[in-house]
Amino acid sequence: MESVRDLKRILYERTEALRRRDEAVEALERALDERDATIRDLQNEIDKFRQIVEYSMSACPLGPEQRSKRQAISAEPLRNDSRPIAKFSKPQRSRELIKAAILDNDFMKNLELTQIREIVDCMYPVTFPAGSIIIREGDVGSIVFVMEEGKVEVSRDGKYLSTLAAGKVLGELAILYNCKRTATITAATDCQLWAIDRQCFQTIMMRTGLSRQAEYTDFLKSVPIFKNLPEETLIKISDVLEETFYNNGDYIIRQGARGDTFFIISRGQVRVTIKQPDTTDEKYIRTLSKGDFFGEKALQGDDLRTANIIADDPDGVSCLVIDQETFKQLISSLDEIQTRYKDELVVRRRLNEEFRDLRLQDLRPLATLGVGGFGRVELVQIAGDNSRSFALKQMKKSQIVETRQQQHIMSEKRIMGEADCDFVVKLFKTFKDRKYLYMLMEACLGGELWTVLRDKGHFDDSTTRFYTACVVEAFDYLHSRNIIYRDLKPENLLLDGQGYVKLVDFGFAKRLDHGRKTWTFCGTPEYVAPEVILNRGHDISADYWSLGVLMFELLTGTPPFTGADPMKTYNIILKGIDAIEFPRSITRNATALIKKLCRDNPAERLGYQKGGISEIQKHKWFDGFNWEGLRARTLEPPILPRVRNATDTANFDEYPPDADPPPPDDVSGWDNDF
Repeated sequence: MESVRDLKRILYERTEALRRRDEAVEALERALDERDATIRDLQNEIDKFRQIVEYSMSACPLGPEQRSKRQAISAEPLRNDSRPIAKFSKPQRSRELIKAAILDNDFMKNLELTQIREIVDCMYPVTFPAGSIIIREGDVGSIVFVMEEGKVEVSRDGKYLSTLAAGKVLGELAILYNCKRTATITAATDCQLWAIDRQCFQTIMMRTGLSRQAEYTDFLKSVPIFKNLPEETLIKISDVLEETFYNNGDYIIRQGARGDTFFIISRGQVRVTIKQPDTTDEKYIRTLSKGDFFGEKALQGDDLRTANIIADDPDGVSCLVIDQETFKQLISSLDEIQTRYKDELVVRRRLNEEFRDLRLQDLRPLATLGVGGFGRVELVQIAGDNSRSFALKQMKKSQIVETRQQQHIMSEKRIMGEADCDFVVKLFKTFKDRKYLYMLMEACLGGELWTVLRDKGHFDDSTTRFYTACVVEAFDYLHSRNIIYRDLKPENLLLDGQGYVKLVDFGFAKRLDHGRKTWTFCGTPEYVAPEVILNRGHDISADYWSLGVLMFELLTGTPPFTGADPMKTYNIILKGIDAIEFPRSITRNATALIKKLCRDNPAERLGYQKGGISEIQKHKWFDGFNWEGLRARTLEPPILPRVRNATDTANFDEYPPDADPPPPDDVSGWDNDF
């Protein structure tokens, strides 16, 4: 009896100990949640204080809130130049030093070896005597250097930071886009460097990407199961093909094994053998070489291998590989997705007809709604009509030309002028004079989502779901017309009077040819996709990456990828979403969706695969969401802005009058069709 009582006592004590431990764990989890919430709140307060401090320290006439808005960045569009790129001979020692410097650089080490080889070929020699300035802080740069001999000193704001010796890359941000140098680099001794400019670098990136794509799609066309697929599907498959290397004698496939992988030989040759019954001997069947393929039955569901495939080349064998799951995700009735919408251009023309005879002088400015890169947005009314108001975007022509954004502005006008979607701000009419271009658009008086997020700190799950769904609807409309948006962020989402969100600012939007990519670097640093940073060519899949980033920022108040400067941000992006720690406040389903949208490989992102954007709408995070109510605008928004009348600007920050002198005239005629 005594022993039974002892056992019960021990059991009771252990149960109590476990209960106390569980309580302690729960208390710690609560403390962690509270700490996360406190950190978010403090971060929000810091952001507000930083804005106030920056404002008080600056002579710039902008209000404090505007100073922390993120500026979008765009490189000049690439010239379609088929001329050969100049190459400069250099000793083997120099070639190896340049390659080692590139592979040691956090950003450039992500480039492919073929691209690095071309960069090494194209770098030209430059020399700087001791005491001369190689890079000056504040200057606009377009050249990146690799130092071969000498020492340089790095300084910022006149303060010495460090000394660098040979074998370092200098000024790499300049090869992405036109930007000001962030530090001064002075030659401490006589220096010999190698240099490459942005246009040459980006041409190398585009040409290597296009030639690889052409080579891969040609391989695919020779395979019977692929030959009848549309070109755009072949391009998507070529994007997910992985190049795998095998040493001489390696078994790539073993007879009798199960497998779901298909191979195309891109270099070298293989031996095909079949194992003889009741013996270990293998009978030679044939040799396959570059362009030949094997394992195609695995894509159609037959996963039992019927022969051995052995690498049979002294230099090894390279194969392009795709697995059954990836193949299935990409093969679908893509035409059905692309043609679901028919443009209602007739409706838009009828809508615009009302403003046909409107003149610029008929518009009466009331207040400034925002200040952007090229000018201001004013709230205006048509003289004699007090019942409604409009937003008038005014852009300096000289600044557009200076930054070489003419193509982007013309594209913005075309796309917005044709769009007829409740989740995209409508453009009614354009005007121009000698100094400015003007766009008359619908006014969304609920204010910017960015302002609401700044004031609240972050949104809960259901609020984020509503705003994300509005963006998904806008993307559904745009992507079905092959239009890529490229500048998603809270600053470009406006609330209308009802509290629904609309996309605005189509300066980076572009209509793509079917199944084709675009190569110009543009976007906001925290939101750009890896393939944009690496100049690999991008398409609508880049918008799905930015959708995942937006979700994270709405749920936490800050985007997942942030660094002290743009290059640090890009290096964090290139490490991928799996390197980011998600706060406990983000639900499991939200985390899963963000990670599916922010896949490193563009072809693997949700929304881009079979089923298209409907795969996002069907995701668990959206379970129970009323999509029909959203489209019909019967769903109640989570935040109802107060808009008293057509001229109420209370939901916008206040802006002082424009203190800049008038810009110079531009009558060159590039804007004749505006």
